[in-house]
Amino acid sequence: MSENISPQQETTFSKARFVYTTRVQRESSYTKAAAEQSAKKSFNQLEAKPFLKWAGGKRQLLSVIQQYLPAKYTEYYEPFIGAGAMLFSLQPKSSTINDTNSELVNCYQVIRDQPEELLKLCQQHRENNTKEYYYQLRQQDRQDDFNQRTPVEKAARIIYLNKTCFNGLFRVNSSGQFNVPYGKYKNPVIVDPAVIQAISTYLNRATCRILKGDFEQAVATAKKGAFIYFDPPYHPVSDTSSFTGYSMNGFGEQEQIRLKKLCDRLTDRGCQVLASNSAAPFIKSLYDDPNYKVVEVKATRAINAVASKRGKINELLIHNKYVLRK
Repeated sequence: MSENISPQQETTFSKARFVYTTRVQRESSYTKAAAEQSAKKSFNQLEAKPFLKWAGGKRQLLSVIQQYLPAKYTEYYEPFIGAGAMLFSLQPKSSTINDTNSELVNCYQVIRDQPEELLKLCQQHRENNTKEYYYQLRQQDRQDDFNQRTPVEKAARIIYLNKTCFNGLFRVNSSGQFNVPYGKYKNPVIVDPAVIQAISTYLNRATCRILKGDFEQAVATAKKGAFIYFDPPYHPVSDTSSFTGYSMNGFGEQEQIRLKKLCDRLTDRGCQVLASNSAAPFIKSLYDDPNYKVVEVKATRAINAVASKRGKINELLIHNKYVLRK
């Protein structure tokens, strides 16, 4: 058939083949770029998530909180980092995270600096998991040589205890010693390697300061345009509902008042402040202020020693009336 094709037709067919080939190559390039972008997003945005069970964690409330984020901000501060649900959801390029809980802060530092060593030791804990082994590790912070243990040993221990203890609580006594009983799970997942690697990658790629100290000191460098998210220990809605074992230091009414005054100073500084708290009358009264918008939302709580008290509860989101993200 090619013998019957004129030179003019051959030229036309050659142009058509060139156009088709170019389009296929372009589409292939787009597809490859999209795949790379998707893989990058999958590795960071989807895999970086809380590595601990946490009373008051925000994973279940993220979709609601996202409706009250500022339209733009220069840097991110989270003085009560907890399990990090908000941090891993936002993954800001510049951030400062803080907590008073030294065991928790050590976990973040170890995940950033020594993820492989951490995963290896967590795997050993999983293989040895028994009730006797659990109490053997729990006992370590009562021993004189505990401070001589490496950061990796301490981080792997607390992650193991958190994932195998009763109801996933993180609770210490007045001496700062972990005191939750064994949980009797059949096949607990101690750690997800993909999650640890993704968190480590994020903490190393971004500019993320990891501090241990008071919440006021954590935001000392916050300037106009910064976004600060406060997720403090919640004020109890009743005399019997308080959970104060998160650290050896309590967080009572005076601390809540100190936090409110700090929010006022940050507002005067031009910072954008968002806070979570219980829907307790005391908190509603404390933030009954024209500078703040108080929104009551429903939150799911899965960690509670009493099963009947798990489920939907009312919480407050409080912001200083910044421009919301659309």
